[in-house]
Amino acid sequence: MHELAIAESVVETVTERLPDAKVTCVHLEIGALSGVVAESVRFCFDLVTEGTNLEGARLEITEVAGRCHCRVCGIDFEPDGPITLCPCGSTEIKVLSGRELKIASVQVA
Repeated sequence: MHELAIAESVVETVTERLPDAKVTCVHLEIGALSGVVAESVRFCFDLVTEGTNLEGARLEITEVAGRCHCRVCGIDFEPDGPITLCPCGSTEIKVLSGRELKIASVQVA
């Protein structure tokens, strides 16, 4: 379950940067093509914040849609799932968005 490691990394990153602040909210952006299950991160977040300056903080997650560009037919499209196959059948695509996994913002008291 790599979502546990992701939640631990988020907490570690925030506490390193804001060691003395009482964090009230963390906002993550998670791309649809990142392979990360947002609800699993949410579950793990509550576990790993115990005893830290993030304990009790709200976790907000924005899921970023996947967007791809086909190098064969030239269209931009949103893939139906994790397999990025163009509607024309080509696998020669460039991912434009959807692989994001980042801390977008942090709120403190």
